[in-house]
Amino acid sequence: MATTIRVSRRSIQLLRILISGIFLVAGFNHLVHVEETAKRIEQASFKGIAYFFGDPQVLIVLSGIVMLTAGFLFLIGYKTKWAALLLMAVLLPITLTIQVGQINTLGPLFKNIAIFGGLLFFVWNDTSNLLKK
Repeated sequence: MATTIRVSRRSIQLLRILISGIFLVAGFNHLVHVEETAKRIEQASFKGIAYFFGDPQVLIVLSGIVMLTAGFLFLIGYKTKWAALLLMAVLLPITLTIQVGQINTLGPLFKNIAIFGGLLFFVWNDTSNLLKK
């Protein structure tokens, strides 16, 4: 049985805008700093995950394009659920490759987990009616 709760429309919009920021910045950085990002993958404990999906430099460019595109759509609230799913699909392998296995720096891992939770909110909840009010 679904329970309806009242939530401020502005708080949902603010959450969406704040979450999108990290993807816009990261997507831009992926496209501008391909070599540096590839070095981070090469130094990662679980770099095999990245290599499983293909050439890391190609993946960096593709993920940058997806993060910029889906991040912008998420920012403006267009196809929010699908944008969130795309961002989750990019975030998961990045998190597993780079953050997991870095015991001394758990902050970035839990940052990504929190971002994943924020995206999950938009996948599970229909916020499409927010643009119409």
